[in-house]
Amino acid sequence: MRTLILYATKHGAAREIAESISEQIGDVVLHDLKQGSIPVLDGFDCVIIGSSLYAGSIRKEAKVFLAQHAAQLQGKKLGLFLSGMAQSDEKKYFADNFPADILQKATAVSFLGGIFDPQKANAMERLIMKAVTKKSGYVRAIDDEKVKQFAALMCS
Repeated sequence: MRTLILYATKHGAAREIAESISEQIGDVVLHDLKQGSIPVLDGFDCVIIGSSLYAGSIRKEAKVFLAQHAAQLQGKKLGLFLSGMAQSDEKKYFADNFPADILQKATAVSFLGGIFDPQKANAMERLIMKAVTKKSGYVRAIDDEKVKQFAALMCS
């Protein structure tokens, strides 16, 4: 089964997760949605879409892709993941950001954690992170076990 992993990231956590999933699945094409032309979906049996989450919303690039390719995605094995530092409301984030028919079609839907790197964040992001989590340094909160489980679901 040939897999396409599309991701939209601001600071790199969604890319790191996408790379980890690709290592576990094999025969994967990785594509950053900011990089312009998307590979033709007809050449893939499985499509995984991941995005970072900021203020409860996925990246614009992911929203545009979903709007433009919703019909094509119905014929694919589909996986959806989010990255971010949120600790709750996982179902709400998916419901608010993905069309209902896409969510129903998905084999795997998971919030896989995130990374906060103060060196990549702007002043407002650092302030919000400190207020919300009481942390101001580098935080890696990617759930590697959930990433493995997500990949296993997509391989089955």
